[in-house]
Amino acid sequence: MYPPVARPEVLALRSSQIRDVANAALGRADVLPFWFGEGDLPTPEPVRRAAAEALMSGRTYYTHNLGRAELRAALAAYLTRLHGRPVDADRLAVTSAGVSGLMIAAQAVVSPGDRVVVTGPVWPNVAEIPRILSGQVETLAVEAAQGRWRLDLDRLMDALTPDTRALFLNSPNNPTGWTLPAADRAAILERCRRYGIWLVADDVYERLTFGRDHAASFLELAEPEDRLISVNSFSKAWRMTGWRLGWMVLPPALVEPVGVLLEYNTSCAPDFVQHAAVTALEEGEPWIAALRAELTAAKDQVLGGLREIPGVEAPEPDGGMYAFFRIAGCENSVDLARTLIAEAKLGLAPGSAFGTEGEGWLRWCFAARPEKNAEGLARLAAYMSR
Repeated sequence: MYPPVARPEVLALRSSQIRDVANAALGRADVLPFWFGEGDLPTPEPVRRAAAEALMSGRTYYTHNLGRAELRAALAAYLTRLHGRPVDADRLAVTSAGVSGLMIAAQAVVSPGDRVVVTGPVWPNVAEIPRILSGQVETLAVEAAQGRWRLDLDRLMDALTPDTRALFLNSPNNPTGWTLPAADRAAILERCRRYGIWLVADDVYERLTFGRDHAASFLELAEPEDRLISVNSFSKAWRMTGWRLGWMVLPPALVEPVGVLLEYNTSCAPDFVQHAAVTALEEGEPWIAALRAELTAAKDQVLGGLREIPGVEAPEPDGGMYAFFRIAGCENSVDLARTLIAEAKLGLAPGSAFGTEGEGWLRWCFAARPEKNAEGLARLAAYMSR
């Protein structure tokens, strides 16, 4: 009799170390939580109202696999306006969350044994999704140098070899805040063109940048026929983490196959959620600008406070909502995160959750009220002064 076990690739998956640490203290009023990647404020009221009205009007049925036409049109207008180049609605697919878009992108282009390059440390889903599909993942690390995060472009070029099937690139990056310099896009795109490499751009944080409206995008350079898949989400910029809605920009030849994959994954995103997303796109620019201002102030507060604590290294992020920092002598970030819960009542994400490249570091989501960030800094400073 055969044992009832999952595939080896699934059994090899680690549980989320962020969840492992958070679950140890979830719901405890005495612990200040900064472990998850979401802010303290709810989704803006007009989006919630639009969803409620659509739900109460009965919009509870299946929709087109690729998403409602009105949402795809609104996304096309938004992306064209943002990036200054036309994005046709026929190249868009609406997904049930950005992570679903990443999974479907990988299902579309990654076969067992394919070599996949990922920049890291990175949100674990980005690296693990190709592994679930039996891809061979190689991680190229961003590094802290002169107080900032950087990726060695020459090393990346060397890693993009003719036997590479796909490059997964998350910029702005979770957890470091590293953001791809605009000047590096052309070289990466050209190398992918030369060897037929699929470029899967995780653009979820593209609006959460410091000192500019949005991060540089491959959509500003690529032709529709390039092997580029841009994956995005409503979660971060519109404060819609729990809504689970995202989208993909695809080459025209990939749209129909992705529609089939959507049918076999989720069939479609909920109609009333899609309706609310149109409101987010049409009315949301002031909210995004306000969020960027809040995050800029929070970044300065938290990074500044961390750097005042002896033994703490805190490189400057270019985007995102995180401080990725390390404490001198830390070799096991999970143990340190658990210790901070027990002794400082402070909840942070362990760096090793984002791959071996993140070991020794901690992630602090600073998308919080100033007083909450201030209290967290005070608790960490008190712990470090013992």
